[in-house]
Amino acid sequence: MSDEIKQLPKLWTGDHYNEGIGRDDIFDKLREECGVFGVFGIPDACSLGYYGLHALQHRGEESAGMAAVESDSGKFTHYRGMGLVKEVFDQQKLDGLPGDRIIGHVRYSTAGESKLANAQPLIFKYRDGDLAVATNGNIVNAPSIRKELESQGSIFQTSSDTEVIAHLIARSSKDFVSAAKDALQRLIGGFAFLLMTNDKLVVASDPNGLRPLVMGRLAGGYVFASETCALETCGAEYERDVQPGEMLILDRDGLRQDRFDKLERRATCAMEYIYFARPDSDINGINLHSARKRMGQRLALEAFIDADVVTGVPDSSISAAIGYAEQTGIPYELGLIKNKYTGRTFIQPSQELREKGVKMKLSAVRKVVEGKRVVMIDDSIVRGTTSLRIVNLLREVGATEVHVCITSPPFKNPCYYGIDTPDRKELIASQKTVEEIRLAINADSLHFLSHDGFIEAVGGNDGEYNRGMCLACFDNDYPTPVDPTSEKSCSC
Repeated sequence: MSDEIKQLPKLWTGDHYNEGIGRDDIFDKLREECGVFGVFGIPDACSLGYYGLHALQHRGEESAGMAAVESDSGKFTHYRGMGLVKEVFDQQKLDGLPGDRIIGHVRYSTAGESKLANAQPLIFKYRDGDLAVATNGNIVNAPSIRKELESQGSIFQTSSDTEVIAHLIARSSKDFVSAAKDALQRLIGGFAFLLMTNDKLVVASDPNGLRPLVMGRLAGGYVFASETCALETCGAEYERDVQPGEMLILDRDGLRQDRFDKLERRATCAMEYIYFARPDSDINGINLHSARKRMGQRLALEAFIDADVVTGVPDSSISAAIGYAEQTGIPYELGLIKNKYTGRTFIQPSQELREKGVKMKLSAVRKVVEGKRVVMIDDSIVRGTTSLRIVNLLREVGATEVHVCITSPPFKNPCYYGIDTPDRKELIASQKTVEEIRLAINADSLHFLSHDGFIEAVGGNDGEYNRGMCLACFDNDYPTPVDPTSEKSCSC
């Protein structure tokens, strides 16, 4: 294991620096990971897949894809494309995906290149037929496994970490389920996998439950998704979370449960609660809108500011801003408005246009903040450049004071499990004190939610959450082996 960990890949092996994106634009906001969606035993599964993937669009806007199987014939079809779900799929494409089972994926690439070959589900032909693979997360030891397989003659078709599991399965002499189990046991990292053949669907969650994965029921069949909001969208009833280290096998005989690894430490990603997941989703039974409101309320208790209005940076900080306002009695106002139609237009051909990017995506409401002392609630500070731009945006329209309150502890450490963050040296909180960050972002005051306050806010009265989250980005306590001297990596 130690040899595998020592060979972590470097970040940004793809084309991003050639696309005209400034480094600040890439790194100053945490990027969504990926989203997976699966259906088993429900007619016209691809239609459910379309709506399910659309509900998960916030987790990845770069590419989308689905693979489908007809249970009676075993016929296997797939389609993938670059862009949003609504851009990739139309009725004709959906009609070309007949069947009662599908796996689907929306992708935001990080280490893997931004190209169609890396769009998921990844599709393979192997000795027993067809294989489709979709995942959310990152396999930390994928580079060493890939090097081993290549030395044994494997030829990789993509630069995605996800491909290693297909090669491990294909090289095994065991049946598919046993081969998949062995392959999963070799992986280190955070991941939620959907693996589909002509006659089986395997669903698996990493041994720490870092990446969320839930199961629902609909019309006698099963639905799997990265978030519960996707179940709601397609009308499925939430059944339960897929447990860490659990492996579900679905075929013509129904569903059976197995494990590929034991649970040693549950460590759901803290940033799912803070930022990534939609506020109408639940994780481990916790509604995210309610949790984020509690974060704002706790922040108000820890850092009360005498101000005139409270506003949140859309969209993930709105719930927390409401909580802060309720706790303090300061009016909540829409002081910042997000332009929901910018899409990927922040990729611009010149630095001058990139500098205007924050105003394309975000506008300050002059009549709300002019002449006011403003408390600006945000979920995190990564590099600090976007925070500076938003603070200055509020000042430009007449805010007399801008106080910044962050609903997480200082983000000091890189993520190895599927979140796109820069190396530690580029994280402003790892290099500067809180006062130095305040000066850097031009705020009148700056406050972060405490470590204990965050844990209590997420769990409410449930003390189990003291042991239930990965907080490594705040406290450097990683739930799996990582090599801190290597550059971090993450890819779906």
